[in-house]
Amino acid sequence: MKMAVIPARGGSKRIPRKNIREFCGKPIIGWSIEAALASGCFDRVIVSTDDDEIAAVARQYGAEVPFMRPAELADDHAPTGKVVEHAVRWANGNGVKVEFACCIYATAPFVSAELIRRGFGHLAGTAADFAVSVTSFPFPIQRACAIREGKLVLMDEKNYLTRSQDLEEAFHDVGQIYWGRADAWLENRPIFGDATAPVVIPRHQAQDIDTMEDWTRAELLFDMIRRKA
Repeated sequence: MKMAVIPARGGSKRIPRKNIREFCGKPIIGWSIEAALASGCFDRVIVSTDDDEIAAVARQYGAEVPFMRPAELADDHAPTGKVVEHAVRWANGNGVKVEFACCIYATAPFVSAELIRRGFGHLAGTAADFAVSVTSFPFPIQRACAIREGKLVLMDEKNYLTRSQDLEEAFHDVGQIYWGRADAWLENRPIFGDATAPVVIPRHQAQDIDTMEDWTRAELLFDMIRRKA
């Protein structure tokens, strides 16, 4: 069985009620649920939450909420991997053998059914444990600067005279999809490493949402992409 797990705890602090706050016309979690359902990849789409209101919204958009997440996995320090592991163990313990599980963040409105399908192809067609969505940095991170005692300094001075086009391209996690084999989740294998396949997306389809400034920018970008489409 293939299962989507959408973590959505109720205690977000920087943006209160973040997981069900309206984003371009619907609760933001609704976009993730609808993409998961539209992908056709999953036998079950589950939202893992500790919050009754989030659970109600999740069901409204077509997800299952077959359990409430335990408190020890619902604080600021609970790793996402542990939340997915808990969901996989719950499914296995209730007579449903999970082969693949995909973690999809509740605050990832740019996630698409096509990306979910492509991510599964990157995992199922290889020996990888995980397949994770990433995008490239817009500028070489090897030329990053720091401000120390009011002065601008290169963080790695050996790259001072290196042309930017000669530096290795770097990528970062975009917080959208994390496909994994069930045993990899259950054994807490590292999500980032030589057993992880990258699923590269364009930079304009990635936006981390941690602050209200992020939220506003994401809505503007999301609306522009929809109008262009």
